Amino acid sequence: MTDIAITAASVVAGSNAVRDSGSAGETITAGQAVYRSSTTNKWMLADSDSATAEAKRATGIALNGAALNQPLTVLKSGDITIGATLTAGTAYYLSNTPGGICPVADVGSGEDVCLLGLAKSTTVLAVAIQSPGVTL
Repeated sequence: MTDIAITAASVVAGSNAVRDSGSAGETITAGQAVYRSSTTNKWMLADSDSATAEAKRATGIALNGAALNQPLTVLKSGDITIGATLTAGTAYYLSNTPGGICPVADVGSGEDVCLLGLAKSTTVLAVAIQSPGVTL
């Protein structure tokens, strides 16, 4: 699977961004897909082929980097300059690399489908997360 290469320092929320915040449950880099653990109430890296069901359903994208127990702000929906080169009009999904984001063409067998958003341009992702609970 080929994940997009994100430059963390270039990740910026758009003016229409819906944010959430909390503590990191592990080391997280800006631009990675995350979910909030129901057990610890901390943000963790999402992973489309994780053994943990809730980890397969990203609920946001990290806007800053954080180590364990440090504050983390997460974009839940809206536009994000993701710090990577996108293909306008392409759907981007949670990958099987923890925190990774990949184009639809790279979602493979055994992965849960989790749409993160559609590319509005070569730099901006319109985040509208959908996770129907379907495994390919």
